[in-house]
Amino acid sequence: MTSRRRTKALRHAEALKVLEARRRRTRMLGAVVALLVVTGGGTGIGIALSSAGTSAPSPTNSVGTPELKLGSLASLGPLQPAGSPGPSGPEGVPIPTAPALAGTTNEATGQSVDGISCDTSEQTLFHIHAHLTIFVNGAALQLPAGIGIPGAQAQATPEGSFVSSGTCLYWLHTHAADGIIHIESPVQRTYTLGDFFDEWGEPLGPAQVGPYHAKVTAFYDGKHYEANPRDIPLHAHAQIQLDIGTPLVAPEHITFPSGL
Repeated sequence: MTSRRRTKALRHAEALKVLEARRRRTRMLGAVVALLVVTGGGTGIGIALSSAGTSAPSPTNSVGTPELKLGSLASLGPLQPAGSPGPSGPEGVPIPTAPALAGTTNEATGQSVDGISCDTSEQTLFHIHAHLTIFVNGAALQLPAGIGIPGAQAQATPEGSFVSSGTCLYWLHTHAADGIIHIESPVQRTYTLGDFFDEWGEPLGPAQVGPYHAKVTAFYDGKHYEANPRDIPLHAHAQIQLDIGTPLVAPEHITFPSGL
């Protein structure tokens, strides 16, 4: 085996180790949750549940909890079917076969953003996940891997690229291009989609998402979100979709794999 092939094989093995370590940690957290529920573990249950990615209790240290203003899909008229979501990625979630909405060249590089720090290790006191889908004029676009991870180091896996490390990790970040937003924070608070886009360095509002200017129609858990998309809360297992322009696409639904 040549030196180049050995290096590639070692990187591949390291990426698999990182993925397996994350899955093993989450399975352990799930086991702790089950034990606490059975034994009546008191106040520790709330932290364990949020760490396992399930619905968390009312946030503490909250920085403005946005109200969910949801309406019926019927008011939007006919919606176009989403079509194929794409192949499953390294986190077990589909990745659109499409370019990214934008790159990560504008993202924050370590300075605090909206009270969110960039730390040298992942924070797990408050650990949940949300999913974001993006369509521009009816066509799906990717949410790129490495948002919130300056100096992102991508590893190749059989299911695609996975960002396992960087110079630091913001409390909101992405590891793969599958739309999963990781919320891993040392404090329990309500984060918003606006916080995430501010980290990314991309604009977000009722008439713009990243470099695209058009009316923005937002969906939250299958319903029409009727307020500013910046205020959409990143709750556990929230399924968020942004349609920029027309035609409008019916809200997608993913199944969160065990561990997310």
